Amino acid sequence: MKWVFEEQFSFFSCMQVILANSIVKLTLVKPQGWLAGIKYGGMDNLLDIKSPESHRGYWDVNWSVPGGLEPHQFNVRCRISGTEYNVIHHSYDKIEVSFRTTYNPSGLGIKLPLSIDIRYILQNGVSGFHCYAIYERPTGCPAFDLSQTRMVFKLRREKFHYMAISDEKQRIMPMPEDLLPHRGKRLIVPESVMLVNPINPDLKGEVDDKYQYSMDNQESGVHGWISSEPLIGFWVIFPSHEFRSGGPTKQNLTVHTGPACLAMFHGMHYIGDEMVTHFEAGEDWNKVFGPIFVYLNSTPTISNAHSLWLDAKKQRLLEEAAWPYDFISSKHYIRAAGRGSAYGKLVVQDKFLHGSLIPAKSAHVGLSVAKKAGGWQTESKHYQFWVKTDSNGNFNIKNVIPGIYRLHGWVPGFIGDYLEKGFIDITAGSEIQLGDLVYVPPRDGPTMWDIGFPDRTASGYYVPDVSPIYANRLFLNSQEKFRQYGLWDRYTDVNPETEQTFTIGISDPRKDWFFAQVNRKWGKSQYVPSTWTIKFIMDSVTTGTYKLRLAIASATRCSLEICINGMDPEHTVFEVLNLGTDNAVCRHGVHGLYRLFSIEVHSSLLIKGDNSMFLRQTKAGSALCGIMYDYVRLESPAFSESSEQNFEFKAQTS
Repeated sequence: MKWVFEEQFSFFSCMQVILANSIVKLTLVKPQGWLAGIKYGGMDNLLDIKSPESHRGYWDVNWSVPGGLEPHQFNVRCRISGTEYNVIHHSYDKIEVSFRTTYNPSGLGIKLPLSIDIRYILQNGVSGFHCYAIYERPTGCPAFDLSQTRMVFKLRREKFHYMAISDEKQRIMPMPEDLLPHRGKRLIVPESVMLVNPINPDLKGEVDDKYQYSMDNQESGVHGWISSEPLIGFWVIFPSHEFRSGGPTKQNLTVHTGPACLAMFHGMHYIGDEMVTHFEAGEDWNKVFGPIFVYLNSTPTISNAHSLWLDAKKQRLLEEAAWPYDFISSKHYIRAAGRGSAYGKLVVQDKFLHGSLIPAKSAHVGLSVAKKAGGWQTESKHYQFWVKTDSNGNFNIKNVIPGIYRLHGWVPGFIGDYLEKGFIDITAGSEIQLGDLVYVPPRDGPTMWDIGFPDRTASGYYVPDVSPIYANRLFLNSQEKFRQYGLWDRYTDVNPETEQTFTIGISDPRKDWFFAQVNRKWGKSQYVPSTWTIKFIMDSVTTGTYKLRLAIASATRCSLEICINGMDPEHTVFEVLNLGTDNAVCRHGVHGLYRLFSIEVHSSLLIKGDNSMFLRQTKAGSALCGIMYDYVRLESPAFSESSEQNFEFKAQTS
């Protein structure tokens, strides 16, 4: 193959760097590092030629200065712009170029206290290219907070209309003009627009919202768009998620009307302020975000258009198998020989459920520097390495970057987070045998009753049909009905006269437990607090302390009060104020930051016969605040030692 590698002036008097193999041609703006053009498959530029060169393919950062605005009110949003260009590697096999900006504290104005090196790699005979960035904090940098960083691709708006993010979630998307006032009506969620006069009349009446296409990291290895005339697929592939913040269950944006294709590395979505990365003055740090692979494919016949998605999924598997890559030039990127591994087996011990150890089937197990149980959810400075256990609880975490980690995990069907007590020192070439590990989930006594299944989401509860005026047809017959707009108002529609009441032993969580405890709509625009009731019968009351386990899948600007058999201070067993900034309600999710509360309930509050527990969301005024419950369980007081032994014997022989 003959490389094309040249520099020239563009129409806008900026220097351009041209990289091309026999398949793909990239046009990069020098020294900024913006991706101005991608030529492939008979299309002169896949990127949006109606946008400035700086707005087509770029990295950006949201950050703030401590003491300024709140972290979620992004004080500064900037597009990364390099000041120094270099060719890092140039051979027959590949070319790698660098666009670097170096932090200069003596410069004028407020400057992002990071040095960032953006890299592009084009290989011989490869239908696509790799991108990554090295973020560094040189010694002496001032304190700052990092809220988000990502890479953005804006595609040809007159060409790319069909998006695909999973086998089920694919559709023709609106045009960007459809979001303008004369074609779309903006709703109470700023990113949501009702299409009243779209260019494509088939989309009339639907709601467009970028959050409807969010996905968990663990489920979003490939996403992209397909163009028309010619039929070209543009795909962002994550070969690994080790460099993404928040672990496997962190939700991130993928695509949205633009047409835009995103590579999200760090952000606050579905977690909130706790996801912000805080850097102290003088704190050294570096991290490699990526590489990601932008894969391009095409077909000459429209009947084969779906094959582009199938081919992209196959390419994702190839990229994952090739990870860690052996062609990255940066010293900060650790190749396979410099990495280690850890393996073992995780089992669960719950003597009130089973008399013997239970294999932790399909559990999430990972290495993170977080030191607290569950802390991996908000850890964002370092790398994380996650796998799922097999049916016997075995796991093998490979290709781990050297460092000092803690082993974290959680098991579907059991509440809480696992945290191995000791530290795990991964070195180059190490294969650490962790042996048999036992997770003892929180429990003080046998289950009196429970609601739901503990999987850290609210997906197992009742999700209503969307109001016809807000429907997105993609989700009408989907397992993700919760992605529809406006479901918060459906709570009042489902319960027009009274609040939700759930009766243990009679009610069905999938039919009778609304997936989010939101405020009740009152009149046209008022929202008032809601109180849910759990009714249960006790044949007898044991003197002592009962335990209420409350696993919350998400919380957004809410205050929760729990009372037993009366709603006054004497009957209140739990209260928390201003809980959560997940925003999962308005962003159409069923989980955010997982929280577990263990609440003592003294037997004096309970009575033989009919009992009522009241869940009071006391913060009014907003349609978009609320709580999503994962799982609720009431436990009897702990057994005496003799009773425990008797229970264990019965469990083993039953």
